[in-house]
Amino acid sequence: MRDEEKYTNTEEQLLYLQKLLDEEDTAALNELFNELDILAIARTLESFPAKTRDRLWEYIPETMLGEVLAEVDEDIRADYIEDLTASDVEQIVKGLDAQEVAEVLDVADEEIKTTVYASLDQEIRAQVENLYTYEEDMVGRYMDPETVNVKQGVSLEAVQRYIRIHHLLDDESQQVMITDKDKRLLGTLTLIDLVKQPQESTVDAFMDDAPYTLNDQMKVSDAAALLRSKELPFVPVCNSEGLLVGQLNAADVLEITQDDADMTLKHMSGVSDEEEVFTPILRSAKSRGIWLGINLLTAFLAAFVIGQFEEVLDQIVALAILMPVVASMGGIAGSQTLTVVIRGLALGQIAGNNKQWLYNKELWVGMLNGLVWALVVGGISYLWFSDPLITLVITLAIFINMSLANVSGVLIPLVLKRLQIDPALSGAVILTTVTDVVGFLSFLGLATLIIL
Repeated sequence: MRDEEKYTNTEEQLLYLQKLLDEEDTAALNELFNELDILAIARTLESFPAKTRDRLWEYIPETMLGEVLAEVDEDIRADYIEDLTASDVEQIVKGLDAQEVAEVLDVADEEIKTTVYASLDQEIRAQVENLYTYEEDMVGRYMDPETVNVKQGVSLEAVQRYIRIHHLLDDESQQVMITDKDKRLLGTLTLIDLVKQPQESTVDAFMDDAPYTLNDQMKVSDAAALLRSKELPFVPVCNSEGLLVGQLNAADVLEITQDDADMTLKHMSGVSDEEEVFTPILRSAKSRGIWLGINLLTAFLAAFVIGQFEEVLDQIVALAILMPVVASMGGIAGSQTLTVVIRGLALGQIAGNNKQWLYNKELWVGMLNGLVWALVVGGISYLWFSDPLITLVITLAIFINMSLANVSGVLIPLVLKRLQIDPALSGAVILTTVTDVVGFLSFLGLATLIIL
């Protein structure tokens, strides 16, 4: 690649790729894709629409195709697998680990799955089938089932020799697990101790006999939060009987965190998990349309509330002009709180007594901001309409709605969490309904009582 054409960031990379595609510079495209790693190729593919992406697939080295396919968004993977035969998929998954095979086959139809299963190495097949026994949000589905484990009582020298002979260590290996004959976890040994300590010593002498472990049935979001809080790059995964079933590495935790963040962001906007930037038009429209329909129903609810005050609106035009201000201020205040609380829930920071502290804090924040901005809006309203009664009505309505909006921003996600409903998925819709209804009800209700 010529020096002047080298890129230093993603935007330059995309522009350079588009230039090569326009020029049909096959040699440069092959060179570029040979320089990129798996993750970079996957992110590059996700940055183009389907037709361009199909052209780029041709330049991915065959040895990397399976790993790239396991890394890209599920939507893209499904589109690619749809056009492949069972024989094609067999070639793609050859050499992949169990996690990657599970990712690829997850979007294949049952006939292809059955055929490919039969071609897998027996150990890999067993690991893949075990991964599929877990729900998608469990630690067991994300863990790496391949672990480096040895029996207690063996020497460090023997462990090193065993690892070298069987080529067990890879970039993600963090520790050696010590197990009994039933594969029950007894402890862990760091690679540093394995190399540094006297080689005639046994693993029992230097192992951590009380390692931090995760249960395979635990939710991945909770596990990621625990690992981040404890700054652990690696954790063994055990089942309810204490048997070692896998491990979570730093890369797994990063994937969990990123997936959780992506899902939360999409859910807060009413977008499905599968949609990505270049999802086809009809598929995107369908996934978003459902939540637009739900939002329409809540809008009609707010409209119904307004309709109950038709008499006061007919008499005072200024109320109709100022009404959106009340709903908007409450909506923004509530959304700020909702975002903070959902993030806190995702990080595992909200539990027990701190819920009450959070509730009180947001109530006071809402009242303080409500008072300040109620006075500001009230002042503007007085300058605009020169009517002290209208000024009083909108000042009180802003204060009430912003205070209750902050409280709702706390209560709604906590209640949804208790009901085992993702707060990010429906919290924003419910909050919008609450702030609109409370805003219109307080504003028009106060106007009816004070002005009429």
